[in-house]
Amino acid sequence: MRVLLIEDAGDVAATIAAHLGREGFACDVVDTAAEAETCLAVQEFDLVILDIQLPDGDGREVLRAMRRRRDTTPVLMLSANFSVETRVGSLDEGADDYLVKPFDLRELSARVRALTRRGNEQSAPEISVGDIVFDPSAHTVRLRGELVPMTRRELTLLNILMRNTGRIISKEKLFEGLFTFDDADVGLNAIELYVARIRKKLGGSDVKILTHRNLGYSLENAGRD
Repeated sequence: MRVLLIEDAGDVAATIAAHLGREGFACDVVDTAAEAETCLAVQEFDLVILDIQLPDGDGREVLRAMRRRRDTTPVLMLSANFSVETRVGSLDEGADDYLVKPFDLRELSARVRALTRRGNEQSAPEISVGDIVFDPSAHTVRLRGELVPMTRRELTLLNILMRNTGRIISKEKLFEGLFTFDDADVGLNAIELYVARIRKKLGGSDVKILTHRNLGYSLENAGRD
């Protein structure tokens, strides 16, 4: 899952990004409305966390612009403003949730999970392909009922492939799901490393990750009748 965090307080942004990283999210951080618009123009996100008070304007203008162009990405607003009018106004303008500063990071995590789950997990809490079962909410993978330990990035990569079983996903698309704009020192070859790790861990499965030269990877159920 990829999150765009728009927050101008550097210490707050760093804390949130580090916390979400530990939760398995790739988190891009910007501190102005202009930078946010640039990111939203070139990258799709699973969630936007948007502070209202930004140095170059009101964060709600970013929200309004998103909704005007029919961008339905879930938006969690952040603000130190306790007024009911501000909260209700933000929700009426298209925000999906609102969190008042200061907040507990555990509550932030719960709200982020709830918002991303609405579009990705609500109708299918578990994904099954062949003898593999992936539970997005529990962050677990089971092979024939046995738990397979995986890192957060391995889980994210497998999640993308399982949700697109039979389809070729490019390295670039997989990279976008695993890494942020700040991971400038990470190259596309990192995807090969993670694919190799997953293949090794799922070595006894009928489900295989196939390499398509110059195109990407696909997940296929080789044991299907």
